[in-house]
Amino acid sequence: MRFELPAEKTLVFDMVLPMRWGDMDAYGHINNTVYFRYFESLRVDWLLSQGRPLQDGGMGPVVVNAFCSYLRQVTYPGELRARLYVGQQGRSSMETFFTLERTDEPGVTCAEGGATMVWMDFATGRSAPMPDWLRQAACPAAD
Repeated sequence: MRFELPAEKTLVFDMVLPMRWGDMDAYGHINNTVYFRYFESLRVDWLLSQGRPLQDGGMGPVVVNAFCSYLRQVTYPGELRARLYVGQQGRSSMETFFTLERTDEPGVTCAEGGATMVWMDFATGRSAPMPDWLRQAACPAAD
């Protein structure tokens, strides 16, 4: 089953990720689990680029679901252009979407995925309203 990324999404961050030798599996391509690490690095770097700690006053983001569609095999060596998009937002949640393409093959998407991120109060274990700084980061045109 392939999950399609929604047309309604906003690009909020992009970066280049190096592929590492250890990212490969026995078949000589990037292991499927590593894509989720790439998505995690992209999401965390975006959040840190806002100048805020990941755990702000006992609250912070957690991922409640995630998916990845593997579109093309990726082999070492190389670098990946990773892009993060934001979709719908709720009181405490935000849809995030990701694309990966090799830097030496611009415009050719190798993988795409997404994750629902929820802002949590770690003391209570319950969701909490997303902070204003995160809402503003998710809508760069509004700045």
